[in-house]
Amino acid sequence: MSAEITELNAVYGPFFGVMGAASAIIFSSLGAAYGTAKSGTGISAMAVMRPELIMRSIIPVVMAGIVAIYGLVVAILIAGDLKAPNEGYQIYTGFLHLGAGLAVGFSGLAAGFAIGIVGDAGVRGTAQQPRLFVGMILILIFAEVLGLYGLIVAIFLYSQN
Repeated sequence: MSAEITELNAVYGPFFGVMGAASAIIFSSLGAAYGTAKSGTGISAMAVMRPELIMRSIIPVVMAGIVAIYGLVVAILIAGDLKAPNEGYQIYTGFLHLGAGLAVGFSGLAAGFAIGIVGDAGVRGTAQQPRLFVGMILILIFAEVLGLYGLIVAIFLYSQN
């Protein structure tokens, strides 16, 4: 079914949807990459002193990777809903998709930064004082939840269409 091009389904409407999908995966992956790299340097430094704690210290890296999955989910949802303007893709839908992508992307970026910084300091500290492990995990959970909040808002925005 072909729809007439109007200001409601303008020709540039899908651009915003594509930018939403791109923002979701790019920014959340940037956060995950930073969290992985920063935590990885802490794990490497810690492993020199206490190599038996390497597997226990992988938790921040795994949590950083989960942030990228949030962005991937939203990007796939948005990409699956993209259509040509003459097929009825309205500019309102494009703006919703852009907002959803930015919400999960930027919150994933922030969560990745927090996970990286806490993971780096946490695994180094845990090597010296093992009782810090539980505190590090709790702080990492609170950092991860920031990305989850973005995912929830993104799914809510996506479903408003």
